[in-house]
Amino acid sequence: MKKHKSRKAKAPVVIYTYAKCSTCRDALAWLRAREIAFVERPIKDAPPSVVELQRMLVFQEGNLRRLFNTSGIEYRARGLATKLTRMPVSSAFRLLAANGMLVKRPFLLGDTFGLVGFDEARWSEAPL
Repeated sequence: MKKHKSRKAKAPVVIYTYAKCSTCRDALAWLRAREIAFVERPIKDAPPSVVELQRMLVFQEGNLRRLFNTSGIEYRARGLATKLTRMPVSSAFRLLAANGMLVKRPFLLGDTFGLVGFDEARWSEAPL
């Protein structure tokens, strides 16, 4: 787990990243450029917890599919596109918490917001 300090006094946000993900690197550069304090966690080795996933689902307006890396190899190999619509949310959370490669990244979680994927416009609107 890496901590990045900034001059801002807000509590640091948590960002789950994958080292080989260029979008994650872009998101980290964006946070650093704005001096936003964050704690970086490796999504593959230490995926978000069920509690964090539950919080993110609320911020994603209940859209479970948004939590999944739908373009990932693991997602396609497991045939989750067809299974997800009938999968209980609790089962989806257990699956995501056990395999970080299934989680949409970057996965950014603050006290009052949660973002998946990196969209500079959306991130600029978040209360970071």
